[in-house]
Amino acid sequence: METSKSASDKLAERKARLLELHKQRQEARTQNHQEVVAEDARKNLPSNWEARKRQAEWLLADDKARADAEAAGKDYERLQLLKVSAIDAERIEKKKKRKDNPDLGFSTYEAQTARQYNRLVKNMPVRDMAKYEKQKAELGEAFYGGPNTTLHLLTKDTPSAINNMVKDLEQQIDRRKKYSRRRIYNDDADVDFINERNSKFNKKLDRFYGEHTAEIKQNLERGTAI
Repeated sequence: METSKSASDKLAERKARLLELHKQRQEARTQNHQEVVAEDARKNLPSNWEARKRQAEWLLADDKARADAEAAGKDYERLQLLKVSAIDAERIEKKKKRKDNPDLGFSTYEAQTARQYNRLVKNMPVRDMAKYEKQKAELGEAFYGGPNTTLHLLTKDTPSAINNMVKDLEQQIDRRKKYSRRRIYNDDADVDFINERNSKFNKKLDRFYGEHTAEIKQNLERGTAI
């Protein structure tokens, strides 16, 4: 009787273990399916999704902190400055100035021409209306120009205008020299280099092979590479 009872107990234990193993297998299958779905969803996200997500979370936290400070009757900007060291404050101010007046160097010929035009217009001296009317009276119909008008023979540049042109050309030459040494870095970009030379080499590789290695690189970063 005891032997029969012992055998039935063992059978019950085995059944319980089988049920537990079956349950664990189902849970593992469900978890694997969820991970596959999540991985597929991550692949369909933009490449800069993580950076955008961090920025959105920071903005939400900043808005909440600002609202809390206003509700308490405190100056939010002053509270933030108290948390920043003098060195960090200087760095933030320089970065803000760069954003307000960015010098992006060469992008396209159209953008370069537009920037050059806007800069020259901004630096133009205030129009002297008396001189304008005098010149218009002296030149007559030739003042407005035409297909057969040669204005360079009718007008004469002042020494100050020539000096301004020379100064502008010298500034352009100086800026071109600086472009070879200065780079504007994107704080949200991935850091995959150890020095400036390695950074340039990686950019060259990315131009030629980036589209072929993008998925491999993402898998390695997520730890899902096979």
